[in-house]
Amino acid sequence: MAPKRVRAALDDGAELLYVWGGDGMVQRCVDVLAGKGVPLAIVPAGTANLFASSLDLPQDIPEAVQIGLHGSERQLDVGKINGERFTVMAGAGLDAQMIQDADGGLKDRFGRVAYIWTASKQLRGDPFKARIEVDGQLWYKGKASCVLIGNVGSLFGGVDVFENARPDDGLLELGVTNAEGIGQWARTIAQTAIGTASSSPFVQTTKVEKVEVELSRKVRYELDGGERTTVKHLKAKVEPKAITVRVRDGA
Repeated sequence: MAPKRVRAALDDGAELLYVWGGDGMVQRCVDVLAGKGVPLAIVPAGTANLFASSLDLPQDIPEAVQIGLHGSERQLDVGKINGERFTVMAGAGLDAQMIQDADGGLKDRFGRVAYIWTASKQLRGDPFKARIEVDGQLWYKGKASCVLIGNVGSLFGGVDVFENARPDDGLLELGVTNAEGIGQWARTIAQTAIGTASSSPFVQTTKVEKVEVELSRKVRYELDGGERTTVKHLKAKVEPKAITVRVRDGA
């Protein structure tokens, strides 16, 4: 429904598009809006609102509306994976399975706690093998339990998964972890919380313009908190300065 409404607004000559919702709603609208030149204003109303938080956009509705009307314009990148655009992150493995389980009604009832609860049940899951090419060159080959491709760096609670990530640098962030079991994941999460994910011995990260991922078996993937199907192949790239977002002056 949201993409259809965006297309209709664009056809009617809209000069500004407001989106009221969370990261999933923003993603569906941006997938249509990218490259069209029409500014986007966001009124955060989701579980996480990671994209809005990364831009310091308030959850207060009147304030968010005022920023949409009178704020500064900032040109931002988006990622595109398997034909769909995203603003925050896409991932395969643990995070996608976690989101699938949380979307079974738990997220509506418990919000962010639902993700923590479902993640704890997935830590014993079997890893898969991954072959990852970055900008046409082999970058990683081996076991993996989670592959993340990010446009911003922070997840829940302001925890930085990717250091120095910016949604306007013309690059995406790439991370892969081969952590297995509760012990290794606990070490990885703890080091991420006090520093960065790349400081964990079970994590590798880099910046990319495009990336291709081949998996040894079908694995579920997600983008911007929305689950997708299972795949053995992921192909992603950055679309620099694809959207214009109204933000606070100076943000």
